[in-house]
Amino acid sequence: MSAAAMLAGHLNPATSSAWQALLRHADRQKETGFRVAGAFALDPERASRFSIDAAGLTLDYSKQRIDTQTMQLLLALAAERNVAGRRDAMFAGEKVNTTEHRAVLHVALREPAVGARQHIVDGIDVVPAVHVELARMRAFSQQVRAGAWRGRTGQAITDVVNIGIGGSDLGPQMVCEALRRDIHPRLRTHFVSNVDGGDLDRVLARLDAATTLFIVSSKTFTTQETIMNARRAREWFLASGAQQADVGQHFVAVTTNLPAAGAFGIASTNCFRFWDWVGGRYSLWSAVGLSVMIAIGGDAFAGLLAGAHAMDEHFVTAPLASNMPCVLALVGIWNGNFLGASSLCVAPYAQDLRRLPAYLQQLEMESNGKSVALDGTPLATTSGSAIWGEPGSNGQHAYFQLLHQGTGLMAVDFIASLALTGTSTEHHRVLLANCFAQSEALMCGKSADTVRAEMRATGMAEAEIEALVPHRTFTGNRPSNTILLPELSPCSLGALIALYEHKVFVQGVIWGINSFDQWGVELGKQLAKTIDTELAAGAVTGVHDASTQALMQRAIAAMADRR
Repeated sequence: MSAAAMLAGHLNPATSSAWQALLRHADRQKETGFRVAGAFALDPERASRFSIDAAGLTLDYSKQRIDTQTMQLLLALAAERNVAGRRDAMFAGEKVNTTEHRAVLHVALREPAVGARQHIVDGIDVVPAVHVELARMRAFSQQVRAGAWRGRTGQAITDVVNIGIGGSDLGPQMVCEALRRDIHPRLRTHFVSNVDGGDLDRVLARLDAATTLFIVSSKTFTTQETIMNARRAREWFLASGAQQADVGQHFVAVTTNLPAAGAFGIASTNCFRFWDWVGGRYSLWSAVGLSVMIAIGGDAFAGLLAGAHAMDEHFVTAPLASNMPCVLALVGIWNGNFLGASSLCVAPYAQDLRRLPAYLQQLEMESNGKSVALDGTPLATTSGSAIWGEPGSNGQHAYFQLLHQGTGLMAVDFIASLALTGTSTEHHRVLLANCFAQSEALMCGKSADTVRAEMRATGMAEAEIEALVPHRTFTGNRPSNTILLPELSPCSLGALIALYEHKVFVQGVIWGINSFDQWGVELGKQLAKTIDTELAAGAVTGVHDASTQALMQRAIAAMADRR
């Protein structure tokens, strides 16, 4: 597919007939006062009608403000925007990242070696190269896990520190947290990303240099935050009595810049590769996941890949009407673009998934936070959602008040494991009860009549009842999905992550944007270099606005006081 063909038809989606039909449908829903609770009363099959099972996961989207016509119209939009065609182009290795002229093939990273689907980039199937690198990762991780990889004093590695940022940090950290029960008992895994020196100081204070392995993860080996942290880690290591020649036993790199890694002290044999057709926020499955493989082992990492691949196969083969990523994307479009939902709350009812909202923040907001279409024209529709959340039931005692009674509409994705994530059956039962209750409460709300009846049953005076009714009433009709995992395992986690990856892709196609570049990240980095030079010199010499200049002068004065 040529670039011109890919761009064709990607003008503003708001001009499409399907989009206009959805606008009229949303207006009719508002006029008729459509309520999800009422729809359940009228349709005993609603829960099964609006549920999908795929790759071991269950998506229940029946508590969304939808009916059969809504879904028909959303599917017509997906067809009109050529979701299936763009999906197939991505899987075929077409350069769907048009602004960087790159293929987008993170799906190739979890393609099995046997019976594999070909993924062609510039005429070459990349799957064999992927498995060569996976084999190198497995061999190295086995050495570390078995204690065969020794530090400079001959001791086995006890601590692994992943130094990266963005996709080189959020994914591995989230997975290691989620699969903590699978981590090798001798190994502790740490993550350093923030350029705030206190982050690295906190980690180093707990480590023994003789038994610590650092993984420096940067495609270019020039990422400012990562390289600053890596250099300070090396200084700390050398200060322990080590020599420069010892660096190679304690530092490995995930990069494509072998000369820069070599200059740092890392031999090419200790550098692990990934490719320019793998975006940072989609790179967990590549060598960026080396810290994960060391932590949980090669077999568990293979399970992670297998779960993701199962979702890939579902995504590429299932009809759009029963395609879990597509449906998840479409109800998100419905909530954000037609019902006015301002954000998406991700509420995992599993403490081990506490880093999932942060991971999805980057995945969704960096991917789809765009203001122009593929052809460069301004968007007239909202793209992307603000993603936020914390684990339940903690969130219930923090931000759920806003979800239930706030004036703005916010959608929620509830995520839960059916199998225990701890050791207590009672705890898990109560956890699930709270998860299911919150989605029910958001949907049903509580009417003024119900509130009055409850207070009258306590003997409360009528005047007090009427004063309290507005405060105790819940409007309900607030949309949510529930995603169930059979258990929190490598396989189910892989499927869950891939589900959201493909959801993001589908939404990008519908909005007509490029979900795989991130030019908005670069401007701040460029300006920071200039400002840092001036801060280091102790003088504001460049042209800045009055606010930035004043802030810089305060910082210069504070730094001078510390000298």
